[in-house]
Amino acid sequence: MAKPEILEKTPMNVVQVKAALERIKEKETELNFRAAKTEEYAQDFAKISLKEAEKLLDALKALEIPRLRDTHFNKLIDVMPVSDKHVKIVLSSYNVTPTAENCKKIAETISEFAPKR
Repeated sequence: MAKPEILEKTPMNVVQVKAALERIKEKETELNFRAAKTEEYAQDFAKISLKEAEKLLDALKALEIPRLRDTHFNKLIDVMPVSDKHVKIVLSSYNVTPTAENCKKIAETISEFAPKR
């Protein structure tokens, strides 16, 4: 059995995973079991389009909040918290504690891209 070599590790959000699985699906006739389950999850939980997710990622990076990395931004895109309290809850699983002002900036930025309820 061939042993695949990992060339690069980059964090992805659910929207990017959904797009990657769609590209794989075009090349191959069908997805394996794990990829099919992942696609099903991505279909259910991807709340915005790929273009919107990329714009949101750029907007979050432009805020230049200290200590936040791509991993944190992608998790925020996955969950799409629209209040500063929810932003703080999402980031509490990481060893990062943004200020209340930064949480508010993040929530305002995400609410611009969040689907209307």
